[in-house]
Amino acid sequence: MQIGPHPIEPKVILAPMAGVTDKPFRLLCKRLGAGLAVSEMTTSDPRFWTTAKSLHRMDHMGEPEPVSVQIAGTVPEIMAEAARFNVAHGAQIIDINMGCPAKKVCNAWAGSALMREPALVARIVSAVVKAADVPVTLKIRTGWDAHHKNAPEIARIAEDAGIAALTVHGRTRDQQYTGNAEYDTIARIKAQLSIPVIANGDIDSPHKAARVLAHTGADAVMIGRAAQGRPWLPGHIAHYLATGELLPEPALAEVRDILLGHLHALHAFYGEQSGVRIARKHLGWYAKDRPENGAFRAVVNRAQTADEQLRLTRDYFDALVAGVVPELPEVA
Repeated sequence: MQIGPHPIEPKVILAPMAGVTDKPFRLLCKRLGAGLAVSEMTTSDPRFWTTAKSLHRMDHMGEPEPVSVQIAGTVPEIMAEAARFNVAHGAQIIDINMGCPAKKVCNAWAGSALMREPALVARIVSAVVKAADVPVTLKIRTGWDAHHKNAPEIARIAEDAGIAALTVHGRTRDQQYTGNAEYDTIARIKAQLSIPVIANGDIDSPHKAARVLAHTGADAVMIGRAAQGRPWLPGHIAHYLATGELLPEPALAEVRDILLGHLHALHAFYGEQSGVRIARKHLGWYAKDRPENGAFRAVVNRAQTADEQLRLTRDYFDALVAGVVPELPEVA
């Protein structure tokens, strides 16, 4: 699996997810075995490049190569400038977002809404490819709705325009994340393209990843929501694909240590106030399979300082490691 000059090994990629795949999470997933981690979506509008949110999203200092940055927008010239800007700030791969189903993105005719305009897709991709002196990739869905599954057409347009790899999420835009992803469309696209194709959607286990690769013939898999609270999942999938061996789920003590390290990284990256707030969703994901999850979130979400958040989290997992029911303070 190669994207331009960059070997992607292992062939398991962390999907770009807004508000999730920030630098601390990307670094963690890469350390635990992901072959590539794509940044959360960054805006192509230069008016917002100096905001705190954009500056954090564009921070790639010390990130393992290759650095893949996703951009979103609708105007070819502005997208081209965004590509140049991000390359100047460390991007080694530019990924174009035409897969996001969010209303606020699609209402601006960005994300998966662009699949309704094949001619505009061609202009955007061509402009970005010409502007960037690094490989350009594209992420799409199977179409706009069940009656307009035009991903094969968009894929041909994108390949002709010079993209280096294509990711396909096996749902239409109107499905959002409901129902089940389908992989027949991905298989059709893979059969017609000569560039690498990455399969995405509902890949939540090593066995599922292997089945999807076998069914589609894709060159790699992309893991999205299943990695939330399970940053070790891409690495476990990679190990299974390479060896046929299933790794055990990490022991509670290991989960505790991974989570505490993640919290420290969030606090350091965003500062205490924002880091504590942003960490709350991750805490819920890590604990989501535990019966005490609701009570734990109710308590830990009240933490206002980094020390308090770390202490409550450590106490909770220490109790689980010891095999006792965590004693959680009453919610005021």
